[in-house]
Amino acid sequence: MKTIYLVASLFVLLVATGACTGKSMGASATGAPGEVIVVMSDAYWKGEAGDVLDDVLKTPVPGLPQQEPALTVSHTDKAHFDGILRVVRNIIVVNIDSTQFTKASMNAVRDEWARNQLVLNINAPTETAFIIFVTQHSGEIVDLFVKEEIKRTQAYLKKNYSKAAQDKIQEMFGVEIAVPEGMNLSKDTTDFFWTTNNAATGRRDMIVYSFPYTDKNTFTKDYMIAMRDSVMKANVPGGAPNSYMTTEKRFITDYKGIDVNGKYVGELRGLWKMEGDKMGGPFVSHAMLDEKNQRVIVAEGFVYAPETNKRNYMRQLEAALYTMQFPDDKQAGDQE
Repeated sequence: MKTIYLVASLFVLLVATGACTGKSMGASATGAPGEVIVVMSDAYWKGEAGDVLDDVLKTPVPGLPQQEPALTVSHTDKAHFDGILRVVRNIIVVNIDSTQFTKASMNAVRDEWARNQLVLNINAPTETAFIIFVTQHSGEIVDLFVKEEIKRTQAYLKKNYSKAAQDKIQEMFGVEIAVPEGMNLSKDTTDFFWTTNNAATGRRDMIVYSFPYTDKNTFTKDYMIAMRDSVMKANVPGGAPNSYMTTEKRFITDYKGIDVNGKYVGELRGLWKMEGDKMGGPFVSHAMLDEKNQRVIVAEGFVYAPETNKRNYMRQLEAALYTMQFPDDKQAGDQE
């Protein structure tokens, strides 16, 4: 059963900023991270087409201890899609009309009515065609908005980051990472750096470590988990005597290769726990080869927030991981 609601603070925010006509006023997109509004006729939204799209957008986020939707969904009928709603950061506009379309398709447009906005138009001749199309392209639709949120956070972090943490990481490992502001407490030993916001609510931590590169088998799920467990046991103790961090083996840990700025990165995503203590949560790590020094550099973010949802905390840390790069790569990119 889908939930239909609008962002409660949106109207107040827009009145305060004077934004009412989108791009023509030079407005910046509004709304919280992960929110998307679906512009779709009430008749279709209340039927099977709306149910299918709502279920797709609320696909559970992988690697979290409890189910959380990939996106927080609101809806409005086209008749009510006015200037106030046109400046929301993520919008899906659904058009089902056999007089205009002969087949289903979608196209994304940025900054349509506001800066830093993403609008996805999904067109189809019939409700059946729409349902088939959305089902077939469910992963693409969700990934489009999730990646856009990560890009937005990356852009913010590159201007607002913990300089002390970044300087220490560059000194120790020769890479730059835009560590979120507020992560000021830290611990560093040989080849290991740990920083945290140490918050009572929504605690976020980042760790960077390195180890020698041996061969291509290094970048495998089993090897990365074994190395992670070894490093965490030695460096991340729990609150109870003899407790330490390890990877939770009762749940699936996902590993895949991804491309980050043209470089191969091994991404590990799963759950952590404290062996001998009652703590746990989600983590995500990026492992990158330092060819010059023949070593692997791993940056990881993990969250401890048993009292609240963790999706947006994890996305902030994941966005920070995507900023990891060697200074030489940054200079080459600036020259292109």
